[in-house]
Amino acid sequence: MQEECLICKEKLEYLAEDVMMECAICHKQENSKTRCINGHYVCNECHTQGIDEIIGLCLEESSKNPLLIIQKMMDLPFCHMHGPEHHVMVGAALLTAYRNAGGDIDLAAALIEMMKRGKSVPGGACGFWGACGAGISSGMFVSIISGSTPLQEQPFALSHKMTAKSLGRIGDIGGPRCCKRDSFLSILSAIEFVKENFGVEMEGEKVVCSYVGQNNQCIGKRCPFSPFNIKY
Repeated sequence: MQEECLICKEKLEYLAEDVMMECAICHKQENSKTRCINGHYVCNECHTQGIDEIIGLCLEESSKNPLLIIQKMMDLPFCHMHGPEHHVMVGAALLTAYRNAGGDIDLAAALIEMMKRGKSVPGGACGFWGACGAGISSGMFVSIISGSTPLQEQPFALSHKMTAKSLGRIGDIGGPRCCKRDSFLSILSAIEFVKENFGVEMEGEKVVCSYVGQNNQCIGKRCPFSPFNIKY
């Protein structure tokens, strides 16, 4: 979830069980485990307002590098340090780079589908479901490009293997969560997976995180993208 409350800028607290809460912006009532210490709750939909901007960005993008593409998304005003927007962004960046690298997809239709699927994964899934939304997003990406359904054999298997590969890499690093780190890890996993299983070579490059100062739970040198690990 976001690092601080969008309403009062106070810290968030995570409850052990769901509580019925009312969104401070749209007043929708729903169960959640997350609120700020002053009791404010902002629903996923309101938290990700503006996320539709990524469709326009992706349709104009020519890069084959999903890491570069997602960092452009992260710089857009709607994107917070942490939040469920990353559950859409990982898959969208991968779909765009995949198409630009020669993958045969209708990008506009694929991005709309990715938006629908990614937005269904709530914030905090990494801690409460045992499955980070960024990792799930990479599996959604493979599901879309392979045309997977619950009744198919190979596409079904591939999408699960993709999610497992991303979550395994995320789990190897451990917590606390960082939506940027987990997004980068998922994309790197997908670049390798797609080359091996689809024969499409997306580009990748070493990522040096520029969000360290925005993350109060940054794990420092334990993060593979930490600038503190750069040797000059």
